[in-house]
Amino acid sequence: MKFHEPRNLAILNALIITVTYIILFFSSVVLIFPHAFTHFSSYLILILSSVLLFLMAYFIFRYTLERFIYSKIRLIYKSIHLFKVGKKEKPVILPEQNIIENVQTEVESWEDEKQKEIEQLNRLEEYRRDFIGNVSHELKTPLFNIQGYVSTLLDGGLEDPTINREYLKRSEKSIERLVKIIEDLDEISQLDSGHIRLNVTRFDIVALTQEVAEMLEMKAIKHHISITVNKPEKHILVEGDKDKIRQVLTNIIDNSIRYGKCEDGHTKITFFDMDENILTEITDNGIGIETSDLVRVFERFYRTDRGRAVTRKGKGLGLAISKHIIEAHQQTIQVRSTIGVGTTFGFTLKKA
Repeated sequence: MKFHEPRNLAILNALIITVTYIILFFSSVVLIFPHAFTHFSSYLILILSSVLLFLMAYFIFRYTLERFIYSKIRLIYKSIHLFKVGKKEKPVILPEQNIIENVQTEVESWEDEKQKEIEQLNRLEEYRRDFIGNVSHELKTPLFNIQGYVSTLLDGGLEDPTINREYLKRSEKSIERLVKIIEDLDEISQLDSGHIRLNVTRFDIVALTQEVAEMLEMKAIKHHISITVNKPEKHILVEGDKDKIRQVLTNIIDNSIRYGKCEDGHTKITFFDMDENILTEITDNGIGIETSDLVRVFERFYRTDRGRAVTRKGKGLGLAISKHIIEAHQQTIQVRSTIGVGTTFGFTLKKA
């Protein structure tokens, strides 16, 4: 018997009251009139009064529970359920006997959801603070540089032919850096909102990778890093926005050069057939990424402490943009790394 149902609760309480009445009635009558229960009429009176008391107690308790208590519980359930499923959806009407059990389940489920939402909001708030701090940091450097160059020129440097053109060129580079940051942020914003339409075509991912590797060859040589593209025997055709995928390859390979070994460094690009998709992996033997940092490498402006120690260059937006581009293709991008051994970035594209 489920005692949280109105009917059963009413029966239980009516039984308790009736049994208590019988015990008290019997005890009192025996003490006052020892010979009262020698007659059948006494038992009949006890039975009839007990039955009457039981019925009265039962109906009073049941009416009270259903009218004043369960109606409130039902309202609580309805409010929680509507909040969870949305007001536009039709609420579930529960059978009478399940109301307490289901309200408890709903409240526990609702509590778990609210706790997860609170944790998510706390993470978002921490991300927001980090993001604002990182944006401020990235914008400060070029702005302060421009301010310094302009102040020097205004203080008389403009008439000095040995520095005026040089400082103007440096100011121009800092302005270009600011413009690039804003353009990258705008691109991420558009990718976030889905406003950028992909120009999907069929192209050879190996040929495109070789093209990007050749474009970055001079920078790689400057950093004493070799780039190797493992070319398969046949062409590998994929579907995607060729220009956007070129941007992804450029960002990842450029990162492998920037954070590669100072001597005898190498970056290797390999392709794997994954049935319906092609997996492209870019592997380096650089400084590696801490395990705690791996989950954040695709965040905007995020750079690891080791990365900051190696170089001050880079805005920390390339990997964030790359992630958005790959996800816009309904594909995935992953990273794995070991400190002192190297890092591997991999992304998939649909096979053409």
